[in-house]
Amino acid sequence: MKWLIVSIFSLFIFSACMKPYHDLRPLEFARLKYAHSVKTVTLSDGVELAYVDEGTGEQTIIFVHGLGSYLPAWQKNVEGLRDRYRCIALDLPGYGKSSKGNYPIGMAYYADVIRRFMEALQIEQAVLAGHSMGGQIAITLALQHPEKVTSLVLVAPAGFERFSAGEAKWFRDVVTADAVRLTPVQQIRANLAANFHNLPADAEFMVTDRIALRGAADFKFYCEAIVQSVNGMLDEPVYEYLPEISQPALIIFGENDNLIPNPYLHGGRSREIARIGQERIPDNRVELIPNCGHFAQFEKPVEVNGAIKSFLSSGK
Repeated sequence: MKWLIVSIFSLFIFSACMKPYHDLRPLEFARLKYAHSVKTVTLSDGVELAYVDEGTGEQTIIFVHGLGSYLPAWQKNVEGLRDRYRCIALDLPGYGKSSKGNYPIGMAYYADVIRRFMEALQIEQAVLAGHSMGGQIAITLALQHPEKVTSLVLVAPAGFERFSAGEAKWFRDVVTADAVRLTPVQQIRANLAANFHNLPADAEFMVTDRIALRGAADFKFYCEAIVQSVNGMLDEPVYEYLPEISQPALIIFGENDNLIPNPYLHGGRSREIARIGQERIPDNRVELIPNCGHFAQFEKPVEVNGAIKSFLSSGK
């Protein structure tokens, strides 16, 4: 009888915790609420990109989000830096308010999208800031079109950590469109929480957005974009080309990153991955932020914004 009482009590607690999520109404991507005014631009191939464009300054920073994310990932940085720089954050195709469809998604594709986005906005050069997958995209563009990128801000970037053929297969087997589509509500929250050392209360919108979007008309394209993005990171590695980066780079990692290095395949500490960038990128500065996880720019925006200001004002 005791186990039954405990089980019923546990179920009650679980249901109480999940109740707010049960009350969520289905949400279309176009109805997502962003902290800043959203603009759109249509590229020559018909892809429509959503972006925010705040502030002015001699330097323009373009912020690129990570896997499964969207431009609000950078809202605290746009807010904190727009008094000194022109700050532009965009949704990549397949994500957020940007177009969804059957695109040839990969690191080179996304890098070219950003290049064409810059041309559409008549931006000749910019600082490229990328988080996680966005960091690998930023590196790819810096290598392919060095004339477009003045410097790099790499926040917990993908691309420094290497994966064997067997490890890559494990990734592909785990991340499928069905797995993304059918992720249970409690796992959605757990996945988001894993990005932080301490999940901030003001990050809750990321959980509710992700849950509410499950019924969106374009949700299947979002799920497929995640799968293609993972394949792109695996199929288009940048590790061997890091010594060819000609731009100064700011490398930022939270000391308590739970996602890099991969906890299932490699283990270890983020400082070990940061050291790879420090040793292989010719001109760089490394910042390790204590009591901070993978989503450093949102969890510790004051520290990240301060590091960016110092880096850009010093020229390194």
